[in-house]
Amino acid sequence: MPRSNRPRRPPGAANANLGRSARSKWATPAAELDLERTRAGIPTRESGPDGDWSVRQITARNAAKDYKCPGCGMVIPPGLPHLVVWQEDSLFGRDTAVADRRHWHERCWRTRRSGGGRLGRR
Repeated sequence: MPRSNRPRRPPGAANANLGRSARSKWATPAAELDLERTRAGIPTRESGPDGDWSVRQITARNAAKDYKCPGCGMVIPPGLPHLVVWQEDSLFGRDTAVADRRHWHERCWRTRRSGGGRLGRR
């Protein structure tokens, strides 16, 4: 006795309306990875005479607000790539250090030791 009373599909129509099957799932090529965006979320660790720092790059696409650079005192406008920096060896712990993170122009961060940039508040 047959399992169902539905009529069988005609040959060739078996793959016509599969929805999310293996055939339709793999029919389109995978989207290319945006490596810049992937690396942007991972902070790097830098050591210097002023301590150990975590430095994360912010891409132009992810820069959405105005920030004040503590190195030069100028505003970092939305859409400008820059760095987010926090101190790893803070006396008050990692949570406080991350809460006190600062947004820097890349050049200001790289020249902070020679230019005497201060680590002030926003």
